[in-house]
Amino acid sequence: MNPSTPLRRLAPRCKALDATSSLPRAHFQTPLPLRQRRHASSSSDPPSTTSNPILEAYKRDNVNTPDLAAQQMAQAQQQMSTPGDLPASSIFEDDRRARAQQTQTASEPISTEPPRDPANMARVLDPDPNARERWLRKKVIQMVRKGGRLSKEEFVKRTEREHLLKSENLKTSIKKLGMLARQIQGKGLEEAMVQMRFSKKKVAGEVLKVLEAARDEAVVMRGMGLGGAGTEIAAPSPKSRLIGAETTEPLSIQLKDGSRYAVKDESKIYIDQAWVGRGPYGKLPDYRARGRVFIMRTPWTSLSVVLKEEATRVREWREREAKRLKERLNKVWVPLPDRPVQGMRGQYYSW
Repeated sequence: MNPSTPLRRLAPRCKALDATSSLPRAHFQTPLPLRQRRHASSSSDPPSTTSNPILEAYKRDNVNTPDLAAQQMAQAQQQMSTPGDLPASSIFEDDRRARAQQTQTASEPISTEPPRDPANMARVLDPDPNARERWLRKKVIQMVRKGGRLSKEEFVKRTEREHLLKSENLKTSIKKLGMLARQIQGKGLEEAMVQMRFSKKKVAGEVLKVLEAARDEAVVMRGMGLGGAGTEIAAPSPKSRLIGAETTEPLSIQLKDGSRYAVKDESKIYIDQAWVGRGPYGKLPDYRARGRVFIMRTPWTSLSVVLKEEATRVREWREREAKRLKERLNKVWVPLPDRPVQGMRGQYYSW
C-alpha cells in the first residue's frame, strides 16, 4: 500500500474485509490447477444418460457372445486366491491342481465309446506289422512242437543272472587296457576292484569306476549279489562225517585253467568275460623342428565286462565233471560176450 494514499479511499475496502471475515475458510482456498479442476468437475457431475448407438447395436447383434471384459474378469476372480489360500507361485499349487483334476475326472461320466482295437493300433504303430505277425506265428509253432520244453540255452537264461556293461571310450590304447582286462577276468568283483584300486596303471582308476558302475547296475537291474545266507553252498567236511556234526566247509571246484576255487556263496558276483574294443582316434599337434607340425593320432578304447554269479561257475564245473566221467567210462575195457566161432576155414583151424 502506498503511504501517500488518502485514508478516505481505504475506508470502503476495510468495510468489505470486515463483512467477509464471517465466511467459511473454503472460500479462501488456493485455486486448483486446470487438470485437477477438470477431473473434479467431471467426477462431481451426474452420470450422463446418453447412450452410444454403435455399442448398443453391437450388443444387440451379439447377444449370445459373452462379453470379453466380463469373461476376463471372471477368469481373474477364479485365479485370485481366497484369504488364507496358497499363492499362485507356491510349490504346492501343482499338487492341488492335479488333485482337483483327478476329482473332476472321477466325477465325469464314463465314456461310452468302444475300446480301441490292438490290431488296428498295431497297424499304425508297428513299422512292419506283417513281419511281426509272421515272427509271432513262427514262435507259436515252435512252442507247440516242443510241447512247452525249453532248450538248454533258454533254461540257463531263465534260471541264471548275468549283466553286460560297455564303458565309454577311455583315452588309452588297446595294448594298455588289454592287460588290465586280462588281469580282472575270472576274478571275483570285489577282488578285481581291489586290484584296480592299488594298481600303478594310469587307466586303472577309470577301470575301477567302470566296475563300480557295473556292480550297481547288476544289483539294481538284475538283482544279483542279493542271495545272502540262503544261497550258501558247502560240502560236509571229513571230520563232520566221522563225528556226525553238522559243520560244513566251502565247496571246492576246479576252474577251466585247472586251479582250485572255494565257493562259499552262489550269489556272489564274478567277472566272467572282459574284453576291449577300439574307438575313434583323436588328433593332437606334434611340433617339430624347422616349423613343421605333425598330427598325432591318439587312440580311444572301450571296456566291456560280463558279470555272472557263482552259481554259473558251479554248474559249469559239474557239467565238466560229468563229461570227463562219461569219457572215462567209455574208455573202460568191457569183455565181449561168449558166442560160437564161425567161418574159420584152413589147415590151421580144421580138425
